[in-house]
Amino acid sequence: MIGPHHVCVLYVATAGLQGSLMGSDEQEVVLLIYVIVDVVQNKIVGVQQYPIRPQTADINENILSEQLTSESVLTDELIKSSGRQLEDALNEFDAYCNSLHIDPHSAGFRLLTDGQLPLRQCLYPEACRKEIDLPRYYSTFHDLRKEVARFTRKTEEVPQSVADMLEFRTRRTLQFCEYLRLTYKPDLQIKPEVENEFYKREAKDMVNIVQRLISEGYRFEALETINLTLEPGICSKDDEIDSNCVVRARGLPWQSSDQDIAKFFSGLNVAKGGVALCLSAQGRRNGEALIKFESQEHRDMALKRHKHHIGPRYIEVYRASGEDFLSVAGGKSSEAQAFLSRGAAVIVRMRGLPYDCTAKQVLDFFASGENSCTVLDGTEGVLFVRKPDGRATGDAFVLFASESDAPKALSKHRECIGSRYIELFRSTTAEVQQVLNRSLEARTYEPEPLPPLLPHMPLLPQHYITSGTKKECIRLRGLPYEAQVEHILEFLGEYAKNIIFQGVHMVYNAQGQPSGEAFIQMDSEQSACITAQQKHHRYMTFGKKQRYIEVFQCSGEDMNLVLTGGIPAPVSPAKATPALLSPGMLPSIAPLPPTNIPPPPPPNTSVNQISPNITNWDNQALFAQQQAQIIAQQNLIARQNQAQAQNEMLLMNQIAQHNLAVLNQNVGPVSPNSPNSVLKNTPMMPHLIAQPPFVMLPPRMAPTLGLPRPQLAYPQHLLPGGAHGVFPVMPHVAVKRSYGDAFNEQAAPAKRAFHAQGALPVYQHFYPNM
Repeated sequence: MIGPHHVCVLYVATAGLQGSLMGSDEQEVVLLIYVIVDVVQNKIVGVQQYPIRPQTADINENILSEQLTSESVLTDELIKSSGRQLEDALNEFDAYCNSLHIDPHSAGFRLLTDGQLPLRQCLYPEACRKEIDLPRYYSTFHDLRKEVARFTRKTEEVPQSVADMLEFRTRRTLQFCEYLRLTYKPDLQIKPEVENEFYKREAKDMVNIVQRLISEGYRFEALETINLTLEPGICSKDDEIDSNCVVRARGLPWQSSDQDIAKFFSGLNVAKGGVALCLSAQGRRNGEALIKFESQEHRDMALKRHKHHIGPRYIEVYRASGEDFLSVAGGKSSEAQAFLSRGAAVIVRMRGLPYDCTAKQVLDFFASGENSCTVLDGTEGVLFVRKPDGRATGDAFVLFASESDAPKALSKHRECIGSRYIELFRSTTAEVQQVLNRSLEARTYEPEPLPPLLPHMPLLPQHYITSGTKKECIRLRGLPYEAQVEHILEFLGEYAKNIIFQGVHMVYNAQGQPSGEAFIQMDSEQSACITAQQKHHRYMTFGKKQRYIEVFQCSGEDMNLVLTGGIPAPVSPAKATPALLSPGMLPSIAPLPPTNIPPPPPPNTSVNQISPNITNWDNQALFAQQQAQIIAQQNLIARQNQAQAQNEMLLMNQIAQHNLAVLNQNVGPVSPNSPNSVLKNTPMMPHLIAQPPFVMLPPRMAPTLGLPRPQLAYPQHLLPGGAHGVFPVMPHVAVKRSYGDAFNEQAAPAKRAFHAQGALPVYQHFYPNM
């Protein structure tokens, strides 16, 4: 292999930490030093130094760290006055190379850096954040530390700094001379630079090392490459993954694709198909990903990007195992592997498809409109996701041949197929495998049995369940399912100080899952009212969610009504005693005097014992909540039975009063000694005599049933054919009497005399007694 004809020593410094931690604090680059060396002549042909002004620099604050100012001649005033933008410095160096008639893009031009960090951890990540396209020749370079170790043929021991390389070269030279029994010549030793020719003396030391290697006839052939694109790859469940090459990234935006994650780790070489997006149980991205790198060296540099940012979000990076990666990215579907082996550069996931959608409709969807694009291999480039029984899920994956098709395809996000709008996301091979693995898993779709109720236990303190009509509680509705008590207290803010001790009650459904509601007991009605007014329809921010919360003022009875599953509280009989009939039908009757009526039998207030089966809940708050609900439900049932018995007793008394009133009104003032009297000695309260059940029927239907009636004293001459002492059944109908019969019992002097003025033939027919 022919070596380069020009090597360029590149020295990079950031405003923060230096040495082995450079780039881990996400500080910007403040210095670039280029020294071009002609390999053939072994002499310096060009030098350029560029102070860089950070974008976030403040003229009133210090820019450089104390470590950098103590090790260099750089100052804050120099950066603020002579500093330039990073992109401008890169363009100026390109122009400088052209002025020297040196093509930096040719294969004979190579960069030399002090280790991996200057390019992989500093320059490339910052260029990616600032959306700067680095020239192509920055993606290939030589690591001077590895070159020195390779020159001594001891690659297992690599120097860790420029000072180590100077000592490393001297020590190895001494050992080499002792091995050959040669005299050690001190002029072979490379002394550290003491002159301030550069902003940083280490840059001159690097140049001296390079020239010494060239003078020894060494060729720079150990080329390092930075992958600029993420290549797709297929992972099988049977593959072996080195756990020293895998990390887990957490806190990613849910819309992040594999390309976004690869940009976050820009400068590091991610393995083919090495980004696996983790999905939730519902098949949606949960903000986590597993990344596999080409080597442990790159994995270690990735761990140093812990809490670096994607936009405003910081990303957590942790170690992971190969088993973790295989559980997400490993596939076992031959259909998926055949689909992914077509060599597509872009995979797009479609969600929300009609269940009867065909591959032809998908092709027409992407071919229509201004940003039309062609699906790779036609209908073979469309893979529908189906359930184990073959039914469609509404998801599909589509392949595209080139990277330029990706923005065109994603521009059709939320366009329609038929009447349904389609969601589009850029996907990965690992996501295809993961989705298909889940869709092919055999599942039983039987509903899960409800957990058994808790057994009857002793009463809890009053602060668990309250009662009463005072509106001292508030009800929160629309809470995120992940919300806990501390989130509710944070949402209420200053009003949380009015909550009584252990006064926050989370409401759970029958499966033991949060229902999105909560009850809170306040110290007074005024506190509950003010809290409900000030916090109603206010937003609660929980992670990535922002939900508006409904807040209502309620009472303890309302609280029990919801907690016990909607069983209404019994109404007190003293408060509500509705009339049986219209008030016009029943006269107002004074209460009857107390009688010797035996009281009704006591109501059965016993409650069936609940099954002793108990679920071992880990959440003690849920255990106490359900226990309190059961106790409240038992108390309500007992109160309902008692109230029902009281209502029945009141109903019997009402019926008795009504029958007695009818009896007293219908019975005329008949003397007991009168021979025509048919009044018998009846009990005072005839309703206590054994009778069939009381039935309320319309008046016209009662005569046909022959029901026994109370013994009423009608005049004997109005009952034709009736024997003495026999009381036939009489319907509730009016008895028409003549005018004369209506006044038989009144004294004659009490009548006003009528003096006829003349013949009244018309009325004579109707009134024969006149």
